[in-house]
Amino acid sequence: MGKIEGLQVLNGEGYQLSNLEKVVGVARSKSVWPLPFATSCCGIEYMATVGSNYDLSRFGMEIMSFTPRNADLLIVAGTISKKLGPVLKQVYEQMSEPKWVLSVGACACSGGIFDTYSVLQGIDKIIPVDVYVPGCPPRPEQIIDGIMKIHELVKNEPLRRRYSDEYKHLLKNYNIDVNE
Repeated sequence: MGKIEGLQVLNGEGYQLSNLEKVVGVARSKSVWPLPFATSCCGIEYMATVGSNYDLSRFGMEIMSFTPRNADLLIVAGTISKKLGPVLKQVYEQMSEPKWVLSVGACACSGGIFDTYSVLQGIDKIIPVDVYVPGCPPRPEQIIDGIMKIHELVKNEPLRRRYSDEYKHLLKNYNIDVNE
């Protein structure tokens, strides 16, 4: 039998053994459905990343989900105003578990050059972020690198992590309701 990429397996004639948690992690990492939340120039760079020159479908991400209930990965690209913050938080809350967040660009990561009263100084003030991609705007290669880091997180995350007390405490810090 063939090898499963990135897993320790015990191969025999007619069978193959591995850890279920690792097999599920590899399967999840190869089928991430992104939800783009793009607001400005970083959104244009993200669109270039999805285009034929960079082709995200190589990584199992050809299906863009424009509804939060079908998405695994929230990609926030661009400037988020304080008025738009509650909308972003609502989109995050509507996503089903497990979910991950990729913050693309200086504006989403830290407010960028817009140190004003109306711009949110980083989306990590309202939702937890898994990977940051800096740049103004970041190149498509940087976005792909951030996506590959998300894939590593997905592949190596324990199945029970989302039910741990530590994870529930993290969500409570962001005032996100946790279903007990």
